[in-house]
Amino acid sequence: MRFDIITLFPNLFEPLLTTGVTRRAFDSGLVDVRLSDLRDFAAGNYRRVDDRPFGGGPGMVMTIEPLSRCVESIKLQRAEDVPVILFSPVGKTLNHATIARLADSEGAILVCGRYEGLDQRFIDQYVTEQISLGDFVLSGGEIAAMALLDAVARLQPGVLNTAQSHSQDSFNPSLDGLLDCPHYTRPLIWEGHFAPQVLLSGNHVQIKSWRREQSLALTIRERPDLIEKARVEGRLSAVDEVFLSNLP
Repeated sequence: MRFDIITLFPNLFEPLLTTGVTRRAFDSGLVDVRLSDLRDFAAGNYRRVDDRPFGGGPGMVMTIEPLSRCVESIKLQRAEDVPVILFSPVGKTLNHATIARLADSEGAILVCGRYEGLDQRFIDQYVTEQISLGDFVLSGGEIAAMALLDAVARLQPGVLNTAQSHSQDSFNPSLDGLLDCPHYTRPLIWEGHFAPQVLLSGNHVQIKSWRREQSLALTIRERPDLIEKARVEGRLSAVDEVFLSNLP
């Protein structure tokens, strides 16, 4: 798959692409990331990409010409038609389902906005999907793009040390969309606090049951909306419901 990133700050992506376990996906080409500096598509000696908003007001607005030229240039290089994704407060919150969909796709063109936003005519003409990280505002879309790339990369075969690692992630369908359970490792005792004995029992049935219960308890305490969603979708068993009903 290939992700084309439209950004004013391509150097911000270097640490992501060269550091950590997910760099395997980028080094191997499983996730082909190509950076387009928007200023390369701006006209004039100053290569301006922004201007004052019509109607007045604070800040600047990214102009349509360099953005459209950049997208058209990328489309000419790609044989397949892919989504053009803009990171924006308008978008739906990024979640596991979106990441899984993109991880099994041909990729996308990712537009990293800056300033007060983009000329709406560009959005109307080119953008097929808008994504947000949450109800807060960033200085630009680069951090959101990196979050998406990292999440997509770790789902690729051979990227994580253990092939099943991501299947136990929070929000994964294998966990019925719930939060993952707590985890423990050495030392067994730390400042008087013991790791749960069941995890040392060697009884895999009991361990699996304990982890499920911990996942349910954690989720209903911290994200009850996920419990309700799993319930509506029929993901909770009768055993799960009994356990939840007995929680204080």
